[in-house]
Amino acid sequence: MTILPPPNGHSPVDGAEARSIASSPMLEICNATVRLYKAAFGRGPTHARARFAGSDTLVVLLQDTMTPPERQLAALGEHERLRAHRLLLHTVVEDEIRSVVERILERPTLSLISGLDTERDVAAEVILLTPAPEDNLSRHY
Repeated sequence: MTILPPPNGHSPVDGAEARSIASSPMLEICNATVRLYKAAFGRGPTHARARFAGSDTLVVLLQDTMTPPERQLAALGEHERLRAHRLLLHTVVEDEIRSVVERILERPTLSLISGLDTERDVAAEVILLTPAPEDNLSRHY
């Protein structure tokens, strides 16, 4: 998967412009999440994948997300401290991730659950969406 840089180095683009850049809603969500991670944590993931796990659950997996100091904490075995720190910082981007998903999928979010495996440097964003109207299902999936 190719992670696209934001146009002109600015924050996420508006819906129409993003749709012309990315080839699918899942790619748009991945690209926006990578940009948000980079802005919040100082480093964006090198791999991102978004997939549906059922009709109302979206999972965004992000690999290679940790900064060099975070990797040092992990090497010291400070996994709990690292997870707590990262989840605290995550509150900065939580509303923005929800907003991006809602705009792209045109569905409200009910919940966002975030996790981080500090031993393998994998993060997950699990987004629970409101049930999709029947006629919208074929449009996005």
